[in-house]
Amino acid sequence: MKFTRFQVDSTIYTGVIIEGVVKEITGDIFGDWKHTGLEFLENEVKLLAPIEPNQIIGIGANYVSKVEDLPSELPDIPVFFFKPTSSVIGTEESIVIPEGIDQVKFEAELAIIIGKEAKNIPEAEVLNYVFGYTIANDVTAPQYFHQDGHWTIGKSFDTFTPLGPVIETELNPFQVHVEASLNHIEKQNSPTELMIIPIRKMISYLTTVMTLKPGDVILTGSPVGAEFVGEGDVIECEIKGIGRLRNRLATAKILT
Repeated sequence: MKFTRFQVDSTIYTGVIIEGVVKEITGDIFGDWKHTGLEFLENEVKLLAPIEPNQIIGIGANYVSKVEDLPSELPDIPVFFFKPTSSVIGTEESIVIPEGIDQVKFEAELAIIIGKEAKNIPEAEVLNYVFGYTIANDVTAPQYFHQDGHWTIGKSFDTFTPLGPVIETELNPFQVHVEASLNHIEKQNSPTELMIIPIRKMISYLTTVMTLKPGDVILTGSPVGAEFVGEGDVIECEIKGIGRLRNRLATAKILT
């Protein structure tokens, strides 16, 4: 099922999309919810980020270019980072390049939405705690990375985490490709089997460190091919079965 958030005029709704019809729902998407009877055609609504995350956790440098490059031994401590929830936008919204720089990097990713509280979960049980999947663009300004390796500022600007267009609950995350095009030219296209830290291991490890809760978003890493982009460029991130996340780059408005 495809869950989303959407806007009509000035009102924001939660809904599900079924065969081009957006149906409003009420209740807890992670628990009990029901249809209200209010419906719109998909082309009559503005799709928003499909979730207001509880927290956003990303993993760095998690893809190789081909299966033969996968390491025989995995790192003891994977490289994780947090992104602020204030960085979230939806499809068709603008990614704003911070004042003082001309370019940022796009990074198409499969994003996992946690649906149940999870602590110390073995790898074999991880998918029982996943609610669904969406597409993310982990926008990055490496110009703001700290020389000692701190990534927080370069990952945290407003608009730096586009999500959407929906949360798909019936996706098989092991049978999809993460794709991205820049101005209609393909730049990324990799199967998730090229992840260095696989999905089950990634989430299981995180639950040994912290309690994951419903609404947490896990960014699973970006394939080889991410590039710098600038004002006016259009990034389309796609995962078949979920849809397409489309954003245009804009420069920050300078206040005087």
